[in-house]
Amino acid sequence: MTTSRENGSLYTNIENKIATVEFGHPASNSFPSVLLDRLEAEINKLSENEEVNVILLKSEGEKAFCAGASFNELIEIDDLESGKKFFSGFANVINAMRSCNKLIVGRVQGKTVGGGVGLVSACDYAMATDAAAIKLSELSIGIGPFVIAPAVERKMGVDALAELSLAAHEWKNAYWAKEKGLYAKVFDSIEDLDKEIELFTEKLASYNPDALTQMKKTLWKNTDHWAHSLYENASVSGELVLSVFTKNALAKFKK
Repeated sequence: MTTSRENGSLYTNIENKIATVEFGHPASNSFPSVLLDRLEAEINKLSENEEVNVILLKSEGEKAFCAGASFNELIEIDDLESGKKFFSGFANVINAMRSCNKLIVGRVQGKTVGGGVGLVSACDYAMATDAAAIKLSELSIGIGPFVIAPAVERKMGVDALAELSLAAHEWKNAYWAKEKGLYAKVFDSIEDLDKEIELFTEKLASYNPDALTQMKKTLWKNTDHWAHSLYENASVSGELVLSVFTKNALAKFKK
């Protein structure tokens, strides 16, 4: 079942110390700004919830995991301030995931583009199906994956970031993403993925919560500067989206 809501949906279910956060949007689970704001707030809230040891992040349906930021909002940007605000959406979520006290596990059932790749990169552990190909297409429309680049580089390395970003027209398959460190495991079916996700999160949630929190801090050591740098990167994208090149490229995509 997928949502038909224009601004998307976000549901959280807490059971056995595991908070399952599920997002959805009719446009391939993309993120309008309002949905990014809701996800940021939800992660911040769960960070302080003593009934939660682990967060599982997933999306609706059996096809795309996440198509990135809302295309409709992107083409409406007409000034620098709104551009920076738009690109700060994923910065807010990535920083919330980074500073969250709980470990975050990602369940990736399908293709992932742009900001969605940043979202998976900001998970502490991610598993996927063999349908979970990834792409960073930003350069092809005259901008770049600047906000999510630190998260992608941290997870996959600068070479993988370059390969994804510069070959902006190419999909990289799930096994390539696993080899580069984005996914811990890749499965042949959603059913197999969910079986492993259930076993893994149950085990993780049974561990000492204080040890889990300390492990989280260890994994994200030396990233405090992201609290500022991701927003500086958002300003870069906010300027580029106003360029004649990008406006023309977006007009072609719209057609």
